[in-house]
Amino acid sequence: MASLELKQLTKAYADVDILHGLDLHIGEGEFVVFVGPSGCGKSTLLRMIAGLETISAGELWIGGRRVNEVPPSERGIAMVFQSYALYPHMTVFDNMAFGLRIAKVPKAEISARVREVAQVLQLTPVLERLPKALSGGQRQRVAIGRAIVRQPAVFLFDEPLSNLDAALRVATRIEIARLKERLPGTTMIYVTHDQVEAMTLADRIVVLSAGRIEQVGTPLELYRRPANLFVARFIGSPAMNIFDARVGHGGAATCTAAGDTEIRLLTAGETPAAGSPLKLGVRPEHLEFAAGGPALLSGVVSLVESLGEVTNVYLDVPGTDEPVVARLAGSQSLRRGDTVALTADPAAMHWFDADGRAIRPSELPAD
Repeated sequence: MASLELKQLTKAYADVDILHGLDLHIGEGEFVVFVGPSGCGKSTLLRMIAGLETISAGELWIGGRRVNEVPPSERGIAMVFQSYALYPHMTVFDNMAFGLRIAKVPKAEISARVREVAQVLQLTPVLERLPKALSGGQRQRVAIGRAIVRQPAVFLFDEPLSNLDAALRVATRIEIARLKERLPGTTMIYVTHDQVEAMTLADRIVVLSAGRIEQVGTPLELYRRPANLFVARFIGSPAMNIFDARVGHGGAATCTAAGDTEIRLLTAGETPAAGSPLKLGVRPEHLEFAAGGPALLSGVVSLVESLGEVTNVYLDVPGTDEPVVARLAGSQSLRRGDTVALTADPAAMHWFDADGRAIRPSELPAD
């Protein structure tokens, strides 16, 4: 397998920049997921790696070889598209074997490779069927198998689960996770807009927005230490609650969050100027009932989603532009119109400066 490196990679159409000088290293054997909202450039980036889009500026290296001008067939990559793109008149075996036949691989080797991969993907019983006789999950596995038999240096997945229903999406996601374990050392790049897919599959996640890389890290790094407001809101479901805050007056700085509640931010050393704007972020799962103690916020219940093991409670809170979401354990007897007071552990709170950059504890004066 191979490593992959982007060096100031840029894509522009006429005078409109789509990707803005991206730098990224993907190690051999890594499973890396590109994630971001629609239009962020993730599929364009994947197509540039595949050679289906030209590179406007910068360099792309695969396995230590610069491949900017190398045609797709010679880059050592295999791509699984959003649509299955199977030949309807060919059997499963023939669909998986087609690329090898074009490459003039010997028949005996073709048969061995196809049957080996079919065994891994649990497709052996359907090798002689046409695509119309397969389920959606089986068709997607055939498309994945067609890529695997080519033994590429890098696998590229372009939103392969988006055409499946919810149950098949979960089942196929599990299959891809198992595939990663069955093919150790295989380099995989996977594009999705679904952050749940990204969190459950990736060794590392690359979060993109408007053609720029916002943060690269493991799923837990992005969840626990988002670099900025965009990543904080994008990673996690339901999304992080964000409150306006300001640095208070006095020797020890405080911040005033929703409901004029003062929250200790710093205790010693140089403090930000009084009145400086900040943002406070609290994930829904970190909110809990105040239970008679000091509350972070108080609001009126507007919607209750009972999911069995957890309950999502939406609150209208004065001073906030959108409902605050609390993800509470178990079933709750709350109803629309109830008033609820919530709090959170300060250690679970996230602070951001006026430009949306995360304020790390190491960047603040010590206690």
